[in-house]
Amino acid sequence: MNTRRTGALAALLCLTSTMAIAQEAPPTLEEMWAVIQRQQAEIEELRARLGETQQETAATSERIGEAESRIEATGEFVESMAVMDTGASRTSIGGYGELHYNNITADAGDSKEIDFHRFVLFFGHQFTDRIHFFSEFELEHSLAGDGAPGEVELEQAYVEYALNGNTYAQTGLFLLPVGILNETHEPPTFYGVERNDVESIIIPSTWWEAGAAMGGNLSGGLSWNVAVHSGLAMPTEGSSAFRVRSGRQKVAEALADDLAYTLRLKYTGVPGLELAASYQYQADPSQVPGDGLDSGQLFTAHAIYQHEGFGLRALYGAWKFDGAAVEAADADSQTGWYIEPSFRISEKWGVYARHSDLDAARDQDKFTQNQVGFNYWPTDGVVLKADFRRREYSLPGLSALDFDAFDLGFGYNF
Repeated sequence: MNTRRTGALAALLCLTSTMAIAQEAPPTLEEMWAVIQRQQAEIEELRARLGETQQETAATSERIGEAESRIEATGEFVESMAVMDTGASRTSIGGYGELHYNNITADAGDSKEIDFHRFVLFFGHQFTDRIHFFSEFELEHSLAGDGAPGEVELEQAYVEYALNGNTYAQTGLFLLPVGILNETHEPPTFYGVERNDVESIIIPSTWWEAGAAMGGNLSGGLSWNVAVHSGLAMPTEGSSAFRVRSGRQKVAEALADDLAYTLRLKYTGVPGLELAASYQYQADPSQVPGDGLDSGQLFTAHAIYQHEGFGLRALYGAWKFDGAAVEAADADSQTGWYIEPSFRISEKWGVYARHSDLDAARDQDKFTQNQVGFNYWPTDGVVLKADFRRREYSLPGLSALDFDAFDLGFGYNF
C-alpha cells in the first residue's frame, strides 16, 4: 500500500516537472530520459528507506515484547520473594555461648580447666500478631553422650498468647520467674565469668518446668506472673540428699504426682530501679510420699539499681522444707544472698565486686565468697571477662577446700 502511494507521488512530481518544462521549452529526448532516471532513483531510495523502517518497527516491537515479558517475570519473582520474606520475617533465630578458663589454687589440690560451657540457639516464630512461639536449645560442655561431660537440653519451648495489651498466657516448657539470672542469663548481661553461686545452688538456674502461666502489667510500674507447673524431684539419700539443684527434672519424663506453683511481683516504676519478689510452693519436692520430705517453699527477693555508671544488684533466696527426714539432716532451711556493686567506666569497660554467703544442704555448699573483676565489651553482644575469687568454707573440717581462683571468660549473644 505504501509502495503505491510512493509511486503516485513520484508520478505527480514527474508530471509537475514536465508541465513546468513544457511551459518554458520542449525538453529534448535526452533531458526527458535523465529526468526519468533521477525519479526512478528517488523511488528506489524511498522504497529502501521504507523497508528499513518496517524492519526497525518489527525489531522494536519484538524488543518491547521481550521487555514486557521480563517485567512480568520480574514482577512475579518480586512478588514471590515478598511472600517468602514475609514468612521468613516471622521466624527469628538467635543464640548465646560462653567459654571459661578456671585456674583454682587450694590446699586440697590445684586445678586448671578450659571449657566451652554453653552453646545455645534460640528459635522463635510469630504465628499471628497475638500468638508467638519461643524456644531455647542448649549443648553444655561441648560434648554429650556416654561418658561425655555435657548434655543436650531443651530449656524453653512454649507458646505465648497475648490476651490483651496488658495480659498474656503461656503454655509449654518455660523458665520460672524467680531471681535475676534465671530468665536473663546471656553472658554480656552480667558480671563475672561464672554465674553467681546463690542463683546456682539456692535458685537452681537455669531452671525450667512445664505447665501454664499468665502474666501482665498493672499501673504504676507493677507487673505480675503466676504459673502452675511440674516440680522438683529431690533425692533424700546419698551425697546429694536434699540438694535443690539435684532435684531438677528438666521435663524429661518428669514425675508429676504433685505440681508446684510460682508467683512473682515486680516493680519498675522508677527509672533505673527494679524490685521483685517471688514465692513458690512445692507440694512434694521429692515426688515420693512418706519419705520424710513433705513440702517446700521458696522465697526470693532482689533489687537492681542503675544510675549513670553506677550499678547495684542484691538478691536473697531461702527454702523452707517440711518433713522428718529433711529436718533430721538439718537441711530444712537453706539460704543464700549476695550483693554486687559495679561501675561502668566507659561504654566498653566495667568493674565489679561481689560478696556471697550460702548455707545450703551439703557441707560443700556452706561458704562465703568474695570476688572482683572486670568486663570488656568490644561491641554490643560480645564480652570478655576476668575475675579473682576467694572462697572460704564455713565448717572447720572443710578448710582444705578453701581456694583462690583466677578466671577468664568470653561470651556472646545475638
